[in-house]
Amino acid sequence: MSSDILHPLEQYLCSCLNFFVCLYSSQFITRSITMCRYVASELATDIILIVGDVKFYLHKFPLLSKSSRLQKLVVTTNEESTDEVQISDIPGGPAAFEICVKFCYGMTVTLNAYNVVTARCAAEYLEMHEAIEKGNLIYKIDVFLTSSIFRSWKDSIIVLQTTKSLLPLSEDLKVVSNCIDSIATKACVNVSKVDWSYTYNQKKLPEENGNDPNWNGVRNRLVPKDWWVEDLCELEIDLYKHVLMIIKAKRIVSNDVIGAALKAYAYRRLPGFSKGMIQSGDMIKHESIVDTIVWLLPAEKGCVPCSFLLKLLKVSTLMDSGEMAKDELVRRIGQQMEEASVNDLLIRASEEESTMYDVSTVQKIVQEFLMQDQNAEIESLEDSHGLQETRKPGILSDASKLMVAKLIDGYLAEISKDANLPLSNFVDLAEIVSDISGPAHDGLYHAIDMYLKEHPGISKSERKRICKLMDCKKLSVDACMHAVQNERLPLRVVVQVLFFEQVRAAASSGSSTPDLPKGIKELNSGSHGSSRSATTNTEEDWDAVATAEELKALKGELASLRLANGVGGSERNGNGDGKSNVDKAAISKMKGLLKSKKIFTKLWSSKGGQGENSGSDSSDNLGSANPEEVKSTPSRNRRHSVS
Repeated sequence: MSSDILHPLEQYLCSCLNFFVCLYSSQFITRSITMCRYVASELATDIILIVGDVKFYLHKFPLLSKSSRLQKLVVTTNEESTDEVQISDIPGGPAAFEICVKFCYGMTVTLNAYNVVTARCAAEYLEMHEAIEKGNLIYKIDVFLTSSIFRSWKDSIIVLQTTKSLLPLSEDLKVVSNCIDSIATKACVNVSKVDWSYTYNQKKLPEENGNDPNWNGVRNRLVPKDWWVEDLCELEIDLYKHVLMIIKAKRIVSNDVIGAALKAYAYRRLPGFSKGMIQSGDMIKHESIVDTIVWLLPAEKGCVPCSFLLKLLKVSTLMDSGEMAKDELVRRIGQQMEEASVNDLLIRASEEESTMYDVSTVQKIVQEFLMQDQNAEIESLEDSHGLQETRKPGILSDASKLMVAKLIDGYLAEISKDANLPLSNFVDLAEIVSDISGPAHDGLYHAIDMYLKEHPGISKSERKRICKLMDCKKLSVDACMHAVQNERLPLRVVVQVLFFEQVRAAASSGSSTPDLPKGIKELNSGSHGSSRSATTNTEEDWDAVATAEELKALKGELASLRLANGVGGSERNGNGDGKSNVDKAAISKMKGLLKSKKIFTKLWSSKGGQGENSGSDSSDNLGSANPEEVKSTPSRNRRHSVS
């Protein structure tokens, strides 16, 4: 029978037979010529497959025997009387298609962590299933993934990264979920069983450095608990989120290690994060990273450092992130605020604000810190005497409170350098921590002095308002020496500092403390006699800053008092009358100094018993002559005000 009358199917089978004869008798190679791929064979190609901008000159039989989709496309091509088939949407493009073609031709195909996902998705697209031929490409790739890729720590991470560009198909094929499960399982394995390579550039273990005094030459722990955190930083934030969620859900890895992982990711993925800023890049992406990290933070307090949380808050503020993330950060920072430093709290204000720093956010943090005590539970207990209500002790220790009070003093001193800082911001923040008892007000005095220095144009009433925050009895000797010669303080504050230093000197010498003159009492209470005009003038004089001459005289008096105190101390074991005489001399000098000032005349002359009118700025009596009150203790005293 001649070939021209053969059935079309028989003709096709004959051509296939001739193809295999030529295939085994010639070298089968793939070459690239001007964006074309072809097979070197004695048989002419009978189909052109166009993938993207590349043309593949191939033979029908090896392709159709393994791909159900190509069978359908060839049928369509025959109906249209053309030998070109357009394939524009195959996953992985020409490179992935070439892998599939090589497999169809029986050529060796090299798969690795970088191309296996594209090959798997392309094979799925071409429908290279077992129903077409046993041992087809899909089956072989799945075996390779299970037996090799998912067993390797680093290969699993690489493969997971490549799935992102092939979504949603890579997810539908369960490549994504299998990678995540593999990574999470390995991250949760006992460190003693970690026998694969990983990246770890953090500080070495003491035994690795040879600095462990208990090291006996045998390393008990070769793998650190957070061995996996750096490798996971290679993942994009959405994939990283899914991996961390699975790791957390297993409840095997400690919260400290989870916190270390989140910290490492932030430093790797947010440029400038170490300085609490964002230098450049995709701000939407960076905002997503910050929000995700905040969302992934373990609920346990202290799993990440407070400084790290404050850096997140700074970055969140700069990017103007959502309020939900910022509120959560404020709450968490407030729970461990005693760990913060002044530099940590210096959060830049938004560009719309006139001030340099975001003081209102710090104020919220302090309120969250103090709220821990205010939220202490109240329990009701019933005993034989009836119903009793008892309050649990606050969860905040005195040490923590004092650390925060000192922290805020330093913060106030720093933000006072901002010429645009309103007085109300300073005062409101200082008053929040005013209930925290502290043994010294030197830090607060320094902050007040810094504000007065940077804001010389404030009014007398504003100067008086800020100075009321300070308790002169709680200033150290050095602070008193500075205050007495401080030209920025109101005269009333300088005189009170001098008087309390004199009281301190008398108490330390063991002598009796003099009664507080009525003029000083009126100074504290804000009343200055019955004459309205005299009161007004005196009040204005007290609120005015001290002149250089007055400060010089007060400084000399303080030095004299210290000298007198030293003399008294040296005679303590000798003549008791000498000690008494020294005390009387010190008091006499104090009175003489005050009487020498025209402004003090009325105060001292009113000592006899003038009626007192309460002023509107009354405060706690700071002039107590009881030495025990001068020596304030954290358990009894609160921050007082001077008026």
